[in-house]
Amino acid sequence: MEVSAIGLGLGAVVGLILALAGAGGGILAVPLLVFGLHLSIMQAAPVGLIAVGASSALGAALGLRDGLVRYRAAAVIGLVGMALAPLGVHLARLIPNGPLMVTFAIVLAYVALRMFNQARRSTAAGAATPTSRLPCVLDPSEGRLRWTRPCAWALAGTGAVSGVLSGLLGVGGGFVIVPSLTRFTNLATRSILATSLAVIALVSIGGVAAAAVQGSIAWNIALPFAIGAVVALLAGRLVAARLAGARLQQAFAATSAAVSILLLARGLGWIAA
Repeated sequence: MEVSAIGLGLGAVVGLILALAGAGGGILAVPLLVFGLHLSIMQAAPVGLIAVGASSALGAALGLRDGLVRYRAAAVIGLVGMALAPLGVHLARLIPNGPLMVTFAIVLAYVALRMFNQARRSTAAGAATPTSRLPCVLDPSEGRLRWTRPCAWALAGTGAVSGVLSGLLGVGGGFVIVPSLTRFTNLATRSILATSLAVIALVSIGGVAAAAVQGSIAWNIALPFAIGAVVALLAGRLVAARLAGARLQQAFAATSAAVSILLLARGLGWIAA
């Protein structure tokens, strides 16, 4: 009962972070489980993925209601990710916890650096990439992406990377999907974020299903953790618009950097488990 209560509270923290920081905020779910409940990366990954997937599904449903989700693009990325997420789960069972924790720390440090730079540039106007150089471009007459071979390959590659990382580390992959859609398409920011949530929800299914088949999910932790995340996400959305901004992104980046250092130290055996 105590473990479930702690899981509920930690899930609420994740939900609040997701509401304030966006799709990439879910990457802190696994570190919270590692330090809060002393789980290994392999144990924490599917638990974190359940919470992030459920929260993303909620956000995607709201995006579908508002007509923001590019469902065909989400389907391509998501289905490829679902297919490869079990590979990540399998790799997580083969890699010792120390190296896996070091890998997570490196990924988290990259996310922190990218978010900090993004926040620093948020007030500066960047030059838009000419649509002629983009593999996926909206057809102005139909309002849909023009499907070409380069576009399909770009989206499939995004799905492959996010799927393996989701299964391996229990991350939703928003830090891969959002930059890829920004780089490869001319979609509006709100549409990119909503589409990425739909992809994360799909990819999470593949990772969670593979972990469930292998019997590596602690459901007494996972269910309260997911419930806490979804409830806190809904509550956080009420204040997110007033709190979100460059300063908040920088604070999240600094927190992520600090957590990555702790994970690195734990993974290298510098601090006790």
